[in-house]
Amino acid sequence: MITSALKWIGGVEGHLALVDQRRLPTDFVTIECREIGELFEAIKTLAVRGAPAIGVSAAYGMVLALRQGSGGLDVAGAIARLESTGRYLVSCRPTAVNLAWAVDRILKRAHAYTDDPAADVPGLRRAVLSEAHAIRDEDVAMCLRIGRNGSGLIKPGSVILTHCNAGALATAGQGTALSVMFEAKKTGTDFTVYACETRPLLQGSRLTAWELQQARIPVKLICDGMAGWLMKLGKIDAVITGADRIAANGDVANKIGTYSLAALAARHGVAFYVAAPSSTFDLSIENGGNIPIEDRPADEVLNVGSIRISPEGVDACNPAFDVTEAELVTAIITEKGVMERPEAAKISAAF
Repeated sequence: MITSALKWIGGVEGHLALVDQRRLPTDFVTIECREIGELFEAIKTLAVRGAPAIGVSAAYGMVLALRQGSGGLDVAGAIARLESTGRYLVSCRPTAVNLAWAVDRILKRAHAYTDDPAADVPGLRRAVLSEAHAIRDEDVAMCLRIGRNGSGLIKPGSVILTHCNAGALATAGQGTALSVMFEAKKTGTDFTVYACETRPLLQGSRLTAWELQQARIPVKLICDGMAGWLMKLGKIDAVITGADRIAANGDVANKIGTYSLAALAARHGVAFYVAAPSSTFDLSIENGGNIPIEDRPADEVLNVGSIRISPEGVDACNPAFDVTEAELVTAIITEKGVMERPEAAKISAAF
């Protein structure tokens, strides 16, 4: 079963429904966003997460911006509202480039529409919604192509390690890293997945293990610190992760802990694959050192849910992402194909 992380319900007066990923795996709950503040909060608190899903949600957020009291706006006022909403949404989570990419694409479509002398606000709202739908549909198609392009990398009887969650819950489609696994299963390939729990918010434990179980793919959950030892014992054949931003030289920003896995994989001769759509590439950033890294609240480390796991008065460091250098990446799997040993020239030629 592939679960859709998000769904737009209705037309220009519609709303965005999201699976509340904070509640999984024990409760499957949908939240409805009718105002832009509700969506901002959903993204900020990780009710919806994963770079592609955040991007698609932000595109629909631009529709919500024109849903709220737009009756008194003229075209110029509507454009101004879209621009301010876009800045607001982009400030929510700075590392995932898909968010800014989707907002920028909506704004370009809006400005193109208003070039028509006959442009009006109802028409602008329809144009924005149409573009948001297009972004969603393209993401669904890209996820499928990523899965098909990468499925042959999973060999019969192999053990695949993955980190965080890059499945259907992280996209509008069936995922990126997990899409590769879903498509491999469709071909009849037997394999097992080890899922890192992914502290501090346990996306691997709560979300990835749940998705793989739903898809009836054998999965074993491991503590993050176990990965290196399992590689040393020869129990891991490949690592496949997603990405939140990829720089022009192939450096990859992904959930904190990814760099450690890549370094361990290189040490032990284990292939390290990254699965991501072309929208995750940010050619304006030369290398990973320029990727902004989101710092999240210390309480996420100091607590598990509502339970304090550290002494009162102790502080914590909580970067949400890290950067893996391109030289540690065996290949990047995109909707365009598999790019082995990514580097600036190959990326420039591809995109």
